[in-house]
Amino acid sequence: MLWACVLLPQLALDGVLRRQPTAGPLVLVAGAAQARSIVAVNPAAREAGLRVGQRLSAAQALLARFDALPYEPDAVDRWQQFLAAVAYRYSSEVSLLPHAIVLEVSRSMGLFGPWPRLESLLRADFTALGFRHRISVAPTAHAAYVLAGVEDGQAVLTPEALPRALQNVPLHKSRLPAVTAAALPGMGIRSLGQLLRMPRDGLRRRFGAELLLALDRLTGETPAGLDCFRPPDRFDLRVELSHEVENIAALVFPLRRMTADLAAWLAGRDGGVQRFVLRLEHRDGSSTDVQVGLLTPEREAGLLFEVARGRLEQVQLPGPVLALRLLARELPPFVPAGRDLFDERPANALPIEQLRERLRARLGDHAVHQLGSTTDPRPERAQRIAARDDGGQEPSPRPTWLLDRPIPLRGMAPRILSGPERLETGWWDGGEVCRDYYVVETAQGQRAWAFCAPGEQAGWMLQGWFA
Repeated sequence: MLWACVLLPQLALDGVLRRQPTAGPLVLVAGAAQARSIVAVNPAAREAGLRVGQRLSAAQALLARFDALPYEPDAVDRWQQFLAAVAYRYSSEVSLLPHAIVLEVSRSMGLFGPWPRLESLLRADFTALGFRHRISVAPTAHAAYVLAGVEDGQAVLTPEALPRALQNVPLHKSRLPAVTAAALPGMGIRSLGQLLRMPRDGLRRRFGAELLLALDRLTGETPAGLDCFRPPDRFDLRVELSHEVENIAALVFPLRRMTADLAAWLAGRDGGVQRFVLRLEHRDGSSTDVQVGLLTPEREAGLLFEVARGRLEQVQLPGPVLALRLLARELPPFVPAGRDLFDERPANALPIEQLRERLRARLGDHAVHQLGSTTDPRPERAQRIAARDDGGQEPSPRPTWLLDRPIPLRGMAPRILSGPERLETGWWDGGEVCRDYYVVETAQGQRAWAFCAPGEQAGWMLQGWFA
């Protein structure tokens, strides 16, 4: 087995910076109201001299102006589970460790390619989502976790190479029980290599079975003992805005980020979304729900954003917006649209499905229709407006553009291309017709569907046009 570890050292800060991109100094603080200390700093704050562990009062004396936001453990857990759902795209065995995600990848490499290729895919996904990370791979989950904390990019691909990789790992980076890691340097043991060479009986008597269990999990002698993560059946993402927003245009940036998160989460589940709700939360506790519906399940980030923005731009805000929440409860299977091998469309041409959804978002649900067919053979009654995809009718030899009622076909006599097709029906409802239909070509080169009385080829009546 091979386990990849994605270490997330700045998970709390990255979660904040995603919704509040700023070049100014920013810190996260925790602790009692009168003794708050800094737990995370952005690069601008670090350059100004602020550091992790510093008292907030000392930081304020050092730097006059900077943003200080509370550290939220619950938000950290939510982001970790979200990223685990994204990683689920690459493996069905995903587990959570403190500030890290581990996934079994030995079988995944048969689908995604060798480890360097899979590593680049993981990095691309986490970078696009805005989360800093370190990635390593090793034969055990705990070894990959330890190696990721020592150096980014370490790859130990065989069990035989694992002892050499762990040889020089300092104990303070070994992820061993804290009490043990603090006591061992007093005995002259400062690396994992030294510890692994110690007699096991002496370690058990001195430190108990917990240390030996941790070492066995590290080397693979004992199963990792991790719980498997499973993505939830619903998507729920809430983003608090840094200030009150009264203009729809100011909501476009967080909306783009949220729909990108939804798309990445759906890719992890290998699913799609057909309906979701964008909830705008106001100062007085009320909310405005923007319903977003698609004709078919989708998960492309650009399409989800364009459709949601089109719906959002039609909303009149009743008051300032303090937070956005995106909820998707119905997650049907996603079937990618087929493409021709030799597709001659321009590179920037939109697929018909995306164009249709964008038009519906901009113009409204009732402005874009799909034609469906009926069982009535009379052309005037053979078509209907379909509200959504019907699952595919057999293509008809009749033209798509059928007139509401026949009109005389003026000009020179047309050239007959095919026909006749005899229609004699409607006797049951008083609308009886008896016609011979032909596919004809006019003098201008247009293809039409026209009829005349049975046995005649004069007095042509036009019923529709072919594209």
